[in-house]
Amino acid sequence: MLKGILQGCLLILINQKPYYGYEISQGLSQYGFENVPKGTIYPLLISMEKKELIFSKMMPSKEGPKRKYYYITVNGKQALESFISQWNHLSLNVKKLINERGKKYEN
Repeated sequence: MLKGILQGCLLILINQKPYYGYEISQGLSQYGFENVPKGTIYPLLISMEKKELIFSKMMPSKEGPKRKYYYITVNGKQALESFISQWNHLSLNVKKLINERGKKYEN
């Protein structure tokens, strides 16, 4: 489940602008995903590229060697819309369950 959520989060970031790998990791950290290992992010990017949700392009960098930037595709935008819809539905149902049945577990 976390892999699917992480994929959706990557699509959200990349939809905003092209990102390179380390920048994606930094972007995730800004939203509380600082413990996601880079060893998880890169294989997921490769998988997303194979599914044609994103594509990559080597671009020059002001700081040194070229970097691989990731761009969202039309399929990626559709997957992003689906992810957001599914997440909203899941989140609403979990909140409802917690509010109705989880009261005794609150601190």
